[in-house]
Amino acid sequence: MGKQLFLTLNFVLLWWWSSITISGSYSQNQTDRLALASFKNAIHEDPFGVLSSWNDSTHHCEWQGVFCSKRHPGRVTSLVLRSQGLEGFLSAHIGNLSFLRVMVLQNNSFHGEIQPQIGNLFRLRNLDLSNNSFGGPIPSNLSHCLNLEILNLIDNQFVGGIHFDLGSLTRLKRLLLSKNSLVGPIPHWIGNLSQLQQLSLAKNELSGEVPKELSRLKRLILFTVYSNKLTDEVPTGILNVSDIEVFGVSHNQLWGSFLNDVSITSPSLYFLGASNNLFTGMIPSTLTNATGLEQLILCNNNFHGPIPKNLGRLKGLHVISLGLNYLQDDLSFISSLANCSNLKTLGAGWNLIHGSLPRSFSNLSTSMKLISLSDNQIEGSIPLALGNLFNLSVLDLSNNSLTDRIPHSIGTLSNLEQLLLSGNMFTREIPSSIGNITSLGRLDLSSNIFQGYIPQSLGNCKQLIELDLSNNNLIGSVPAEIVGISSLLIALSLANNNLSGSLPLQVGSLKNLEKLDLSYNRLTGLIPASISECLVLERLHLEANSFHGQIPEALRPLRGLQELDLSNNNFFGPIPSFLAELPLLKYLNLSFNQLEGQVLERGVFLNASSVSIYGNMKLCGGVPSLKLPLCKSSSSKKSSSIKARVIYWVAGSLLCLALLLLCLSIFYHKKKQTTTIASTSLSFENQFLRISYEELLRATNRFSETNSIGKGRYGTVFKGILDGGATVAIKVLNLMQRGASRSFISECRTLGIIRHRNLVKILSVCSGVDFRGNDFKALIYEFMANGSLEEWLHLGTMGQDDECNESRNLRLVQRLNIAIDIATAIEYLHKGCYPAIVHGDLKPSNVLLDNDMVARVGDFGLAKIISTVFVEATGVQDQGSSTSTAVRGSIGYVPPEYGMGHKVSTLGDAYSYGILLLEMFTGKRPTEEAFGHHLNLHNFVQTALPDQAMDIVDLSLLSEAGDRQQEIKIRDCIFSVFEVGVACSMESPLDRMDMTEAIKKLHLIKVSYEAKERRIGM
Repeated sequence: MGKQLFLTLNFVLLWWWSSITISGSYSQNQTDRLALASFKNAIHEDPFGVLSSWNDSTHHCEWQGVFCSKRHPGRVTSLVLRSQGLEGFLSAHIGNLSFLRVMVLQNNSFHGEIQPQIGNLFRLRNLDLSNNSFGGPIPSNLSHCLNLEILNLIDNQFVGGIHFDLGSLTRLKRLLLSKNSLVGPIPHWIGNLSQLQQLSLAKNELSGEVPKELSRLKRLILFTVYSNKLTDEVPTGILNVSDIEVFGVSHNQLWGSFLNDVSITSPSLYFLGASNNLFTGMIPSTLTNATGLEQLILCNNNFHGPIPKNLGRLKGLHVISLGLNYLQDDLSFISSLANCSNLKTLGAGWNLIHGSLPRSFSNLSTSMKLISLSDNQIEGSIPLALGNLFNLSVLDLSNNSLTDRIPHSIGTLSNLEQLLLSGNMFTREIPSSIGNITSLGRLDLSSNIFQGYIPQSLGNCKQLIELDLSNNNLIGSVPAEIVGISSLLIALSLANNNLSGSLPLQVGSLKNLEKLDLSYNRLTGLIPASISECLVLERLHLEANSFHGQIPEALRPLRGLQELDLSNNNFFGPIPSFLAELPLLKYLNLSFNQLEGQVLERGVFLNASSVSIYGNMKLCGGVPSLKLPLCKSSSSKKSSSIKARVIYWVAGSLLCLALLLLCLSIFYHKKKQTTTIASTSLSFENQFLRISYEELLRATNRFSETNSIGKGRYGTVFKGILDGGATVAIKVLNLMQRGASRSFISECRTLGIIRHRNLVKILSVCSGVDFRGNDFKALIYEFMANGSLEEWLHLGTMGQDDECNESRNLRLVQRLNIAIDIATAIEYLHKGCYPAIVHGDLKPSNVLLDNDMVARVGDFGLAKIISTVFVEATGVQDQGSSTSTAVRGSIGYVPPEYGMGHKVSTLGDAYSYGILLLEMFTGKRPTEEAFGHHLNLHNFVQTALPDQAMDIVDLSLLSEAGDRQQEIKIRDCIFSVFEVGVACSMESPLDRMDMTEAIKKLHLIKVSYEAKERRIGM
């Protein structure tokens, strides 16, 4: 009986204990299950159905991504849901998973802030929320998770600073916070995390210094803080850590010579990235002690000196990037790189590397993908064995001094995607073998001296998205195969060549092209109607050709046009109305054609600064700021047609009578010599609308001093407003000054036979008597709103106040454009006119600037028309009846041979242009007293080249350099300009560069400068 009672009692106790245990387990299971259910309910997108298994029919430990403890049944220890496309919030109930050790939600679309309840996960060791869209501050409550070893919040939207409380996480091995919007300094307490192996803070907005305490992290293998706003020096101890593998500090504002201050002994280092900073010093040869180095990225700093010759010891190198520094070396370092069998990228562009490409260039690894040595001083030719690098994808040797022809073997580089050789001095024909490189995406051969025809084989490059052959000496027609490359997307530029013939119909194949530039060639014919199919076209440049016909309706569908330049062609007829309907058009140039009729008053035509219509004499109307004559109404045209014969008869009679009286008056006052001068000027005057002395008197407020805008040797220039409302510049000759009448005749004769967009345009002349019976002569020109170049180069010339001086400052690009405009005008006088014309007085005050800052050369009072063809070998011309040996021109700009009695010549203009060019970029007049008797502007600049060139530059140009990259760009540009100016102003006429060569050089300088500007902008 007692035994039975004992057994019964034991059974009851066992049942009671079992019920308690089961109840407790069930309660804990419910807590984790409910927490997971709340997690699921906060998610509103589950594209792969990963949470479909999270239902009541299965135990939560069997749900996908959920892992439970074996020692504690039902307790969740891991939640891993990588790359499932989940979108939603992170439920605060996640903090109830008190046994959770691992939570990995990497690469989803969670957003919102992380709730502070996450601090309840005190067993948590690995928290990976990377590649989501979490925002707000990093929860300070994470400091309660004292067992945390991995904190990975990379690529989210966290803001604020790195909280001090996180310093309590002393077990952290990985602190990964890159790609957020964190601000403030890098906390010093990170140096106390002695277990830390990986520290990734890149791509934030962190500022301040890199704490020296980080050098205490002796277990560090990864350190990345690139793309922040860090300043100061890099603690040397970080790179001295023996196990360091990845060191990345690029894209900050760090400085110092940290590479010279460390002894790199880590054989584990395989990535060293320090680009885009302000580091100085040399690249030490001890760098090769890091025998495991695979990527060396030091570009865009201030490193100088030679490139280590022993880089070949780093046999595992994949990438060498040393561009945009001041490295001064030859190319001998390339020979050692032949040992680097895995080398794929070699970048050393934008340095001071000189010498020729060695033969070993062709012995580089056949794994080479990219070679960039652009913007250096490399000479010689491309090695014939270049074809050995058959895996090459990018070859960039642009902006060097390479010569000779491109080897035919270039065609064996069948994997080449970019071939960039612009800005060199390659000659001969473009190799037809380039057409074998069917993988080409970009081909830039611009700004060389290529001759001959464009190879039709280039049409085989069906993957081209950009083709630039501009600024060469190519001849022949535009191959249909070229304009038929339908893959072209970015640009097709054949500008500044000698191409002729018509534009092929296949131009319609360029359906996705953004820019088409065929300017400055000799193309003729009509614009093909097929151009209407180029619907993506944004910039169309056809200027300076001989296209004719009316502006075609085929341009109407090009709704995306932003720039359209048809200037300097032979288009006629009215301006089509559809041009005003192009919604994105911001630049329209129709100048120097034969257009007629009324200018539209809507669309782009409402903004006079966006439209250029100079040189179309039969245009009228438009907005007032275009300053065109008013159009006659239809009724007035009808009336004038009825009365035309009467008016012509009366006008003709009156004109004859006026001429007779004028001739008698002239004969009476000035006798035979004056009569001769008047008859010469009148023959010119009959080409223009007559303007009377009375109208000029009204236009200038009786030649008031307030209307005076300049004074010269032979007269005064006034600003005037004619009776019709047109604003003009009126040059009134001071006939008491000896030579003034001759100057008047010279300008009349010269301007009567020339027409060019970079020459001041004469509108009319006035030759008669004033109210007192005295002789009166005046020339009426287009008014140049921006005054003379003199006023811009030497502020205060016209008495501007300080505020005006501040605003009237020519930027570098503007000076380049003006220099090219002036040279183009002078070249036209020398080679575009027959007989040729010598300007004779080229200086800044005789260069005027219109509304668009386009330069116009004026004042032809000393111009000479050369009666014989220019003899280039001697530089001597027959000047007709001129026998005077007096020096003509302005002091400082007059070539030295004029002072020795030599006659005027085109090479004299070249000298004056060279001095003017040097003045434009030094800001110094050629007559400055500092030069003394033994030094002039030419010698002043020549002496400073090359080492002290930047010491003599106009200071306003140096102020454009916002950073070191821009400083290099400006330095290279101005140095090249100085070389042109010096070459034009040599003492011996036979040594001078002529205008054609000067224009080519300046175009190359501008193209190179703008290319660097775009590259820096990237």
